[in-house]
Amino acid sequence: QVQLVESGGGVVQAGGSLRLSCLASGSIDVINSMHWYRQAPGRRREFFAGMTSAGHTDYIDSVRGRFTISGDNVKKTLYLQMNSLKPDDTAVYYCHAWDSRGVDYWGQGTQVTVSS
Repeated sequence: QVQLVESGGGVVQAGGSLRLSCLASGSIDVINSMHWYRQAPGRRREFFAGMTSAGHTDYIDSVRGRFTISGDNVKKTLYLQMNSLKPDDTAVYYCHAWDSRGVDYWGQGTQVTVSS
């Protein structure tokens, strides 16, 4: 079992920055990859950034160059640095992980609100 807890959400003005954290606990040695998803009101939850255990990263076009995903194995934490935030980035942000058995895990989410 893996537990994921996000933190760092809040309210920021357009153009500002936030850093989200996702603290992993439990059987973290079996994690293959970790990701960030977000869900805006009335929209489907969408993947937008991910990182494999080997350190390879992937982003969707709308956040590439503005958002950076990184991990700290010692602190067992996944980070998301978000710069140049836009009102369209307003959503609940979720941390997600796949383990080696094909089981996935979700955090509880953290709200990010970008005001214009």
